[in-house]
Order: sequence, then C-alpha cells, then structure tokens
Amino acid sequence: MLIRAGYELVLETGAPTPLISLLTIRPSRFPDLRTPHRIRTGAPIPTHDYRDSFGNICTRMTLPAGRTTLSCDFTIADSGLHDRQSPSAIQHEVRDLPSDVLIYLMGSRYCETDLLCQKAWYHFGHIAPGWQRVQSIVDFVHQHLTYGYQYARCTRTAWEAYNERVGVCRDFAHLAVALCRCMNIPARYCSGYLGDIGVDPVDVPMDFHAWFEVYLGGEWHSFDARHHVPRIGRILMACGRDAADTALTTAFGSMRLASFKVHTDEVIQTGQHVATPLTIAA
Repeated sequence: MLIRAGYELVLETGAPTPLISLLTIRPSRFPDLRTPHRIRTGAPIPTHDYRDSFGNICTRMTLPAGRTTLSCDFTIADSGLHDRQSPSAIQHEVRDLPSDVLIYLMGSRYCETDLLCQKAWYHFGHIAPGWQRVQSIVDFVHQHLTYGYQYARCTRTAWEAYNERVGVCRDFAHLAVALCRCMNIPARYCSGYLGDIGVDPVDVPMDFHAWFEVYLGGEWHSFDARHHVPRIGRILMACGRDAADTALTTAFGSMRLASFKVHTDEVIQTGQHVATPLTIAA
C-alpha cells in the first residue's frame, strides 16, 4: 500500500532565530519512499542536516524575523500489515543486552524510573518477563490514563501522568516507557505519523503521534498504550529516551507556532512507482 503524508508548520519569530528540527523520517524508511522527501522553507533559507546520537536526522537553519512556513509532502510504501506481534519474544537479562541498548534502561527527563520503580514492581512483578509483561504494562497505562487534548501539557512527566491520570499520546508513551525500564525492559520513545488507516476516522485534526518500542528477543517492537491495539501505517520520524530527544522543533530564541497541519492518508496505487532517493532541500 501507499501512504501520502506530510505537514505544514507556520512559525513566527521577532528576530533571526536558530532552529533545529526533527521533521525527517528515520533513515530505515528511506528505501520505502516513492517520491522525494523535501523539507521546504518557503524562502531561500540555508539548511544543514546531521545525524544525532539516536540516529535521527536533524535539520539546522536560522529563521528570519517574521513568518516562516516549513512543509513537506511525500508518498511512502508500507506493508499494509498491522504492528508485528511476537508473543514468544523473550526479555533479555541486563548482562546480555547490547551496550548501545543500555541507555534505554536509564531514567530520563520525562521518565523518572526512580519515582516509579516501586509502583512498577507492585503492579507487574508477578507477570512473566517478556512480551506478556510489556502487554500488561500497555493494558495498565491505557486503562489508568484518560486521553484528551484538553489535558495536553508539554512539561508533564511520567510520574505526574501516573498521579494525575490524564494525558495525550506522549504521556501514555512516557508512562509506559518508564514502567518498562523499571522492569529492566529497554524502552524508547517514538514520534511519527499514524493515520486512521484500517480504523474508523477520528473527528479531530490530524497530528503527529507518539508511541514506544521495546527491545525483546534481539529486536525492537512497537507498542502503543494510547490506541492499545495493533495499527497499520506507522511512519517513524524520531526516537530517543523521551520527548526531549525527539522535539519536532527546538528554537534558540523566542518563537511562536502560528499554524500546524499534518496529513496521513492511504492512496490508491495506480501504476508502477520507482523509489526515489531521499532529498532534503530548501
């Protein structure tokens, strides 16, 4: 299947402002692109790309004073399958984990493992390690938190979400990530596109989505505590310890988000499509 996705962000600044964005899909999805992936700035603004320590593609630029529109529109191939289910995937002993995975056991800005550890072992210590334990954490978070845009707060942590019992998708992901780490299961926060493909459409504006991945059986597996069921058409943009590592934009100065649109829709394949290498340009 093919998915057409993209965004339009309108940013306002009062003076020239350096910016870092994580608005490019993960390199693992580059071979699936069927049209070029270009970040357009609406004006001739120089950009520079680099790969951060988590493997995300970051784009540097300096916004001029006034309004700048960042946009992208691309088509990507997808298997059309639901999130992979691997109930037999084992939980590794910490001593057997690859060294580059260990960071996803540590506490982080929004995932306070020290505060949640006792709660995690109380709720999940009796559950068999591995897939079953992760699924129990997903079930718990989905039931424990009430979802709503009115509950959005960019500073809410996993501990605060646990106590306030409300949040948006990032809060569901943060709490699940923190609880997994407390149980010695490597977990990383993910952000990207997830359209209403294979499910009834939701009557709210499309947005980027947050979910998480856990390391079981030598591989990373996607889980979603917000939606609670396997979904079709995830397009990963960035992953890291938590939302601090995957911020869509980081401005080094005063900036206001004036407008924000995201689209993710299945398209009908009408002919042969040849993969086009990734291109990022102003």
